[in-house]
Amino acid sequence: MTSETLTLLLVYLLTLLLAATDMLPLSIAAMVGALLTIWFGLSYHVFTYEEAMSFIDMKVLGLLIGTMIVLEVAHRGGIFHLLALYTIKISRGDQRLLFPLICIISAAISMFLSDSTALLLIAAAATTISKIMNYDPTPYFISAAIMVNLGGTSTLIGSVSNMVIGVTSGLSFMDFVNYLTPCEMILWILTTLILFIYYRKKLREKRPVPEYDPWDVIKDRSLFNKSALILILFVGLFLVHDRLNVGPEAVALGCAVLALAMSGLNPSEIFQHLDWETIFFLGGFFLIVGGLERTGVLASLSQSILQLSGGSSLLAVILTLWLSGIASTAVSNIAIALTFTPVIQSLIGLNQIALWSALVFGTNLGGATTPMSGVVCILALNALRREGITVSFGDFAKVGGLTSLLQLCFSTIYLIFRFNLLGG
Repeated sequence: MTSETLTLLLVYLLTLLLAATDMLPLSIAAMVGALLTIWFGLSYHVFTYEEAMSFIDMKVLGLLIGTMIVLEVAHRGGIFHLLALYTIKISRGDQRLLFPLICIISAAISMFLSDSTALLLIAAAATTISKIMNYDPTPYFISAAIMVNLGGTSTLIGSVSNMVIGVTSGLSFMDFVNYLTPCEMILWILTTLILFIYYRKKLREKRPVPEYDPWDVIKDRSLFNKSALILILFVGLFLVHDRLNVGPEAVALGCAVLALAMSGLNPSEIFQHLDWETIFFLGGFFLIVGGLERTGVLASLSQSILQLSGGSSLLAVILTLWLSGIASTAVSNIAIALTFTPVIQSLIGLNQIALWSALVFGTNLGGATTPMSGVVCILALNALRREGITVSFGDFAKVGGLTSLLQLCFSTIYLIFRFNLLGG
């Protein structure tokens, strides 16, 4: 291994260490790593400055920013809050119905909202439940974190890691739906069932629900109607964008402009609420992985996977799924997606769609294994703390580890049969 390769590899590992241990915020860790990558890369003549700037994928950033704007406008219109309140009303206080509904709604909202936004919305609903119904909020908060993490798996905009994989692989919104949704729908049911069995002793109480109108949460009916229309258009265009010969980033940014123009909201307030932490983390990590790729390390990793699999798509898919899944339990799934995408691109001669699907499952499903696996877990535990309830690392890891293991095992079986890998 050359000195320049070793140096940039150490920068990459240092960035992961800083991010995983919370020594620095994610965005700062990535920007420190990016600065060091550019400095050493230029010093060792691994790449030129112009080449370094090309490492940042503006299509992914455009898709991310556009999606954030559209969903922030929809959030302000009250669409998702209304949905959460109807869930409580429909269940009539029966936890045997309320709990599964909260789980499914959590996953469904996460298909379109960022994980942190979806969790905060469900947390607000869970807080309402615990105060109105005097139920223990612990099963709802922890289950919501697990289901929100699962929910974004099957759509192009369901998670940032999906956006990275989708733009790099060329898979369209409908490709994600066709290849991944059948598995995710089954995982919703299986995970909800496991969570219900795990918390069944805490879900036996039933109390009557006070009368309230969910529509009272909608303060501006005009904004609600406009945001609903934009959201429908947004999803509709994603379904057909490949037929329009435009990329998903064009749909996201176009709908974002339309949302800002139609909503009448102050754009500066919308911009303030975007997840800039993720945007800067993503931009910085693009530079780190781009520099590492130029050293040949990722090409060597792809060759190692190819050799371990013996040229078998079956073994390569299983390795990709479990390596990315296990890594995502400790490191940001965005970082794992960015690291593995050039590796998958180099695995010529294998079933590429199956490999991309395995990477999507792995980077998403490992994110709710422990309290430190992802931001949704941290948000859920912080919300419980505000309610005066503390959940230990071990207690969360028991249910998180159980559900993650179930999800990865079932995904393995699904990928084998969905892509007919037994023969290759």
